[in-house]
Amino acid sequence: MSDTKRLRVGIMGGTFDPIHIGHLILAECAYEQFQLDTVQFLPSGNPPHKTDRTNGASDEERLEMVVLAIRDNPHFSLDAEEMRRGGFTYTCDTLVALRQQHPDTEYYFIIGADSLLSFDTWRKPEVISQNCVLLAAVRDQLSVSAMEPKMEEFRERYGAKIYLLQTPNIDISSTDLRFRRQEGRSLRYYVPDAVLNYIEQKDIYNDIVI
Repeated sequence: MSDTKRLRVGIMGGTFDPIHIGHLILAECAYEQFQLDTVQFLPSGNPPHKTDRTNGASDEERLEMVVLAIRDNPHFSLDAEEMRRGGFTYTCDTLVALRQQHPDTEYYFIIGADSLLSFDTWRKPEVISQNCVLLAAVRDQLSVSAMEPKMEEFRERYGAKIYLLQTPNIDISSTDLRFRRQEGRSLRYYVPDAVLNYIEQKDIYNDIVI
């Protein structure tokens, strides 16, 4: 029997358009609470549920903003796998590929409460459940008592391993930040300073209609 310790890797997926402090706090809480070795930020390539992204940042800009946001944290890293793939990108396919490449790694997929409630609409939720542990964070003022029945349902239906992720309820969304930028309002403290400087230098989200 091997005594090799299995790596515990968190996955923080999202369009990150733009990445903000809520994403970073969520990832840091998962790292601490579940004793993860690292948290990989996985920017979405072409998610089927967000087909109209003409008003957002380019793929290159989204990727650069993630790099800037996580560069000072030694246990955060970037995985651009979904960016490299053509066609629609699905979480189930990404997780299967990761497990095939790294069979000795245990993956922890971080999701918000809103994503938990719609998990059964995702592509192949049973495959996702087989290939990772789900960490569900409270968000949008949704109570734990409202989340627990859904968690139990998915445990029974898909054999999912789901745990609550205790985090501050910081209600920030990338959509709201794009609105703020369009309206000429400051993004200071909502995004890391390096990301804010990049947005301003590249003039991203300035003249858009969302």
